[in-house]
Amino acid sequence: QVQLVESGGGLVQAGGSLRLSCAASGRTFSSHAMGWFRQAPGKEREFAAAISRNGRNTYYVDSVKGRFTISRDNAKNTVLLQMNNLKPEDTAVYYCAARPAISSNSYFSIDNDYRYWGQGTQVTVSS
Repeated sequence: QVQLVESGGGLVQAGGSLRLSCAASGRTFSSHAMGWFRQAPGKEREFAAAISRNGRNTYYVDSVKGRFTISRDNAKNTVLLQMNNLKPEDTAVYYCAARPAISSNSYFSIDNDYRYWGQGTQVTVSS
């Protein structure tokens, strides 16, 4: 069982930055691939970024490439999402997700692939 708690959301002007943090409970964090998803008002939840167990492989949706960076610290049971040059269309509730992964290099971009979810943190970008 893994429990996830996100933090770091808030209100920022377009062009600004935020860093989201996801703290995971349990001693098996390093055996889980991690992802960030987001859901804007009236829209379906969508994939944003993913990272492999060992942190060496990352994957992003095209709309955030070059602006968002996902990273993890297995010693601290934490995954981060650094978001730069934010745009109004980035406004959404951001969710951290985890799933056990056999391969240390695998990452996942489909929400049904993930077993554990946080409660979400609101990010609002004003124009």
